[in-house]
Amino acid sequence: MKRRLRPRSSGRRLFQRSTVRKMRARSVEKAKLEKQRRNLQVFRSSAVFATVFVAMSALVFRLGYIQITKGSAFRASQNVTTVQRIPIIPARGRIYDSTGQLLAYDQPSYSVYFTRIQKINTTNSEIARMAALLAPQFHQTTAQVVQLLKSQQQYSTITLFKNVTEAQLTFVTEHQGNLPGLSVQLDSQRTYPYGDLLGQVLGYVGPITPQNVTYYLKHGYMENQQVGVAGLELQYENLLRGKDGYQEEQYSLTSAAATHVGTVPPVAGNNLQLTINGRVQAVTQQLMMTTIQNYDRQNNIKIPTAAAVMMNVHTGGILAMVSYPYMDPNWFVPGNNFVAHAQYLSTSGAEQNSAIQMALPPGSTAKPGNLITALDYGIITPNTTFNDNAPYQMIGTYLMHEDANYGIVNDVTALAVSDDRFFYNVGLNFGKWLGSTTTNGGYPMGGNLQKWRDTYFIRGLTDIAAGELRFGLARITGIDLPGEVAGGFYVEHQTQNSSYTQVLTQQDIEKIRAQLKKTGSYTNYGSPYDLAAIAFGQGQQFTPIELAQYVSTIANGGKRLTPHLLEAIYPPGLHQTLNGQTPIKVIPTQVQANLHLNPTYLNLAHQGMYQAAHYPLGTVYGGFVGAHYAVAGKTGTAGIYLPGIGKTNNSVFIGFAPYNNPQIAVAIMVPGAGYGATTAVPLGRQMMDAYFNSVHASFMPKSGWTNQNVPSNWTTMSAYTQVEQAK
Repeated sequence: MKRRLRPRSSGRRLFQRSTVRKMRARSVEKAKLEKQRRNLQVFRSSAVFATVFVAMSALVFRLGYIQITKGSAFRASQNVTTVQRIPIIPARGRIYDSTGQLLAYDQPSYSVYFTRIQKINTTNSEIARMAALLAPQFHQTTAQVVQLLKSQQQYSTITLFKNVTEAQLTFVTEHQGNLPGLSVQLDSQRTYPYGDLLGQVLGYVGPITPQNVTYYLKHGYMENQQVGVAGLELQYENLLRGKDGYQEEQYSLTSAAATHVGTVPPVAGNNLQLTINGRVQAVTQQLMMTTIQNYDRQNNIKIPTAAAVMMNVHTGGILAMVSYPYMDPNWFVPGNNFVAHAQYLSTSGAEQNSAIQMALPPGSTAKPGNLITALDYGIITPNTTFNDNAPYQMIGTYLMHEDANYGIVNDVTALAVSDDRFFYNVGLNFGKWLGSTTTNGGYPMGGNLQKWRDTYFIRGLTDIAAGELRFGLARITGIDLPGEVAGGFYVEHQTQNSSYTQVLTQQDIEKIRAQLKKTGSYTNYGSPYDLAAIAFGQGQQFTPIELAQYVSTIANGGKRLTPHLLEAIYPPGLHQTLNGQTPIKVIPTQVQANLHLNPTYLNLAHQGMYQAAHYPLGTVYGGFVGAHYAVAGKTGTAGIYLPGIGKTNNSVFIGFAPYNNPQIAVAIMVPGAGYGATTAVPLGRQMMDAYFNSVHASFMPKSGWTNQNVPSNWTTMSAYTQVEQAK
């Protein structure tokens, strides 16, 4: 009988059933959780929708309430009030000299401004009422005040009264409720505490005119703002102007009552520090005036203008810039009686800055640069000698004279004694004019005059001109002043039927040289005289600032620097001096060009200028006898014609010092004042002495040391007092 087998274990089945039950339970639980999650999402979505619906409904109801229920009330309220923005003009930035002395600032004062507000203060009846209230307080008739209130209709805000008294200020403030649109603001009056010191350089400010109002409004100015008109005030208007402020007033159109809404204060302009040495500037202005007046008395003439410039040869900073005759920028400030000086200004030419705007022949001051150029072109060599045994020479049809005959001269002594004949022949050799002697006018290379003019002549002339241009002569120097003019070069054209003078600019020279390079010729009607004239400084015209840049380039080894007057920019502040202040920006030295001059050629020019001041026959010698420093210099005496004087000489001097360690360079031009050695050289000596004493140079006797400040007695000096009395 077979036995039935039993299952191995009933426990396994029980375990499997239990597991199935648990899995089913978990599945049910998971389904419940998923259902709860979906229900929660539905609830949240419904809640968000409900919230948005309620908010939008509230907004709709609110808009309906405002526009329908309260719309008329709000529109009525809008029609009885208006908000007016009243501008506040910022103070202009201050100007200081190199040591921080204040040269220009805004003197605080109060002014009454009138802002036109439609439906408030523009009706005839309202203007008449306000005028009747103001007239007695400001010592005018009602009709005069009405005219003021109606003036300058193109502007929304006008200056009604300037420099108001304390009593007038108090009256306007206390009655402001009856004077809608009137405001009292802390205003300013531009002040130049040293009068005519640095007058043309600083320039002056003035009101915006109808001619330029569009420009200034476009650039965010207010119609009644003062702006720079000339000099540094114009040049750096963007730095000096500051940022406008304003105050907002809400006016009731029914009662004209005002409620102050808020004020945004103005930001004053940046302060500027100049490179100018105040003492040297003042001393030079006094010396220039005294020298000219003495020369006028001795020679019974009236010298019309003069200029002097001192420049730092390593930075390009202008240490002094003098333009004679002088003018006081304070005269142009409203209320300072401009009319009293109007005739003087219109007849004297005092508004011209001759240092940058007077271009005249430089005479022999052109010779150092021309010597270097002639060496570069191989026209002469370092060993060239010339036998100057006669005081004249025939050049073409011209008999050209020399002050003296110097015998055998070389490159160096030709500069020292300023031998004109040496340089006549340098010019003729540039243009290939041959055979010129004391008795023979010479002849052109190749024999054909017109072909020579179109080739050899014009190439030689423009070679010399290009050499001068590279030193910065006859071109804009880029000094930071408006109105600079450039010099140029003369060509005396001679045809069978006529003769005329042409002045060639830098652009003309470059154009001619480009054509010569392309075609080999350029049609003209010049003469050999032009070659001789440009070589010794009579065939060109330069400004004093060009001469200062040129001699600085020679002094520092061949770097042509941009001359500049701005030393540093400081943040706004009512500082009496700049002691302890930190600049926003210091102006860096700008090198326009490195000429890479041949050291041997440059050294010959240096030696010639040194001997001019230290060799007894040198043209500078007499002016620097006994100087405590070695100087290198060159005189210039150019024939010119001046209205009221006739034919006369332009007295010119350029120089740098100390010779072995150049620091400063000067250029002086006094047209009508005789030889360069007569007038310009003594001025140059005194300028240099003043500078070295002011900086306490170790080689100057301590007994003569000064500071760099404007002299404390400046306002008693004739350079100040005579100008203030000028009518």
